[in-house]
Amino acid sequence: MPKPLADEIRPATLDDVVGQKHIIGNDRLLRRMIESGNLSNMIFYGPSGTGKTTIANIAARSTNKRFYKLNATTASVSDIKAIISEIGGFGTENGILLYLDEIQNFNKKQQQSLLEFIENGDITLIASTTENPYFYVYNAILSRSTVFEFKPIDADDIKAALIRGIGILEEKLGVKINVDNDSLEHFSRMSNGDVRRGINALEIAAVNTMPKDGEIHLSIDVAQQASQKQAMNYDKMGDNHYDILSSFQKSIRGSDPDAAMHYLARLVSAGDLPSICRRLMVIAAEDIGLAYPMAITIVKSCVDCALQLGFPEARIPLAEAVLLLATAPKSNSVVTAIDSALGDISSGKLGDIPSHLRDGHYSGAKNLGRAVEYKYPHSFPNNYVKQQYLPDLLKNACYYTPQKNKFEQGIEEYWKAIKKK
Repeated sequence: MPKPLADEIRPATLDDVVGQKHIIGNDRLLRRMIESGNLSNMIFYGPSGTGKTTIANIAARSTNKRFYKLNATTASVSDIKAIISEIGGFGTENGILLYLDEIQNFNKKQQQSLLEFIENGDITLIASTTENPYFYVYNAILSRSTVFEFKPIDADDIKAALIRGIGILEEKLGVKINVDNDSLEHFSRMSNGDVRRGINALEIAAVNTMPKDGEIHLSIDVAQQASQKQAMNYDKMGDNHYDILSSFQKSIRGSDPDAAMHYLARLVSAGDLPSICRRLMVIAAEDIGLAYPMAITIVKSCVDCALQLGFPEARIPLAEAVLLLATAPKSNSVVTAIDSALGDISSGKLGDIPSHLRDGHYSGAKNLGRAVEYKYPHSFPNNYVKQQYLPDLLKNACYYTPQKNKFEQGIEEYWKAIKKK
């Protein structure tokens, strides 16, 4: 069976690898480790198609250790035991290099089975993962490894890989391949940082296009048919999900409606309606708050409309809510007030409730001094009278501080006037 183009084009040296210059560029740590053959335990973390397996293979060739490769999706503890049983045997005198792909699929027990052997140096581990290793990799392994983060590949770098792929395809198919500039740009962009995705789309287009006048012509129409919808990394349980939601909220908090609309579009494209609605409600209270108290009511109406409509129409009220929040005045006084109060509670600062605030609606309450000295504010001018409401332990605590916006400044001026009188 012929090898896929993505495998045939796989680089054999670091100089042929596209992207990742921050870790394999000149004088970068990973390059120095590979070139010296002095490898330590490593975790390669990043999206698919960014060179993790390629660089692991190059690293394996730089050392004289026995090389084994496992995929944690299908491997079991017995597979690990089989490799461990080879330690000290013929061909493993210099140790074993184990490449464990998708380590996040190993449970804690499976990861722990490696610990003793990577600790004493019998096994050098290179593990790869598309998920954040600080969440998914057992801490004891993590502390004994160097984490290298792989970034999505730039479109220009993907284009360079595609050009190499075209040369290999021409040799493989025995025919010249003419790719329009627009097509090359499209293959690069739709890959969304994943070289393998772009190469696969190129191969599908080439092998399924009939030669004409001795050459295969890949027009933009052919490129679009081969790649279909632009790919977007999104996993509702993974890092990318939370990264997008975080960027979404921070863009609204930063009053950037254009960036907020971009991240909303990503979430809409992923069809993640519940996450959008939940985050919008949080933002309305956390980031706009009392600077524009009606925002949460309007956002709730937009969210209700979106949930009733469903996609694709839901995008419209959602966009309305996003633009309202992004352009609204901002205040975080609500969240800072409640978090400050919760901080005192969690640190044990409680104190007794003042007797005059306690329930006095029962027989014998007055004998206990309950509610006896309570002053009913509505019986005083402007419905205000000064009295202590916080426990003695916290009587000087200040949780709410009005911020510099029209609504809260109005609150502050009102209370200054009332309390002076």
